[in-house]
Amino acid sequence: MAFHEIRFPANLSFGSVGGPERRTEIVSMTNGHEERRTPWAHSRRRYDAGLGLRSLDDVAALIAFFEARAGQMHGFRWKDWADYKSSAPSKKVSFRDQPLGKGDGVRRAFVLRKGYASGPSSYWRPITKPVTGTVLAGTGEVELRDGLDFEVNPATGVITFAVAPEDGAPVTAGFEFDVPVRFDTDRIAVSVASFQAGDLPQVPVLEVRL
Repeated sequence: MAFHEIRFPANLSFGSVGGPERRTEIVSMTNGHEERRTPWAHSRRRYDAGLGLRSLDDVAALIAFFEARAGQMHGFRWKDWADYKSSAPSKKVSFRDQPLGKGDGVRRAFVLRKGYASGPSSYWRPITKPVTGTVLAGTGEVELRDGLDFEVNPATGVITFAVAPEDGAPVTAGFEFDVPVRFDTDRIAVSVASFQAGDLPQVPVLEVRL
């Protein structure tokens, strides 16, 4: 499968429904207790693109995008309006938003990530599709300059510093990002009459592993 570095129209993804999915295997024991485990290290997101359609022009744009991706064949970028940046939704992106690790004086490349914490537990989500021009980064509480002090690969989420961060120096970053997805169907069924009556087509979209 190829991946197309193009974003699904953001005005169409706005209003869609979706979010993270986990897979948990539960085994009930004879004594009433349970054993729970998961084969997934990372969550996987699902969305319904049909709920963002508001006009027949939107339908036409969706069909054009669907055809250009050959249905499920090619992946693409998706803006999750509920979770698309390193900061809280009400705050601006800052280079201090997310810790990427600490320097050792040798390592220059770091992977963007976003942390989700609640109580004593936390989850680190790899960010592989940062939005070009939105990435801020710093080392040792000093903000650095994009294109001079560091470069970001928007297709992988790897940030490379011109000079390796000093040993023990905290490396941080802030960014906006997209979710790598594909259509989870090879068929879109639209009835003009039913659409005008408010019956929207279902267009499932599924996150892909890269």
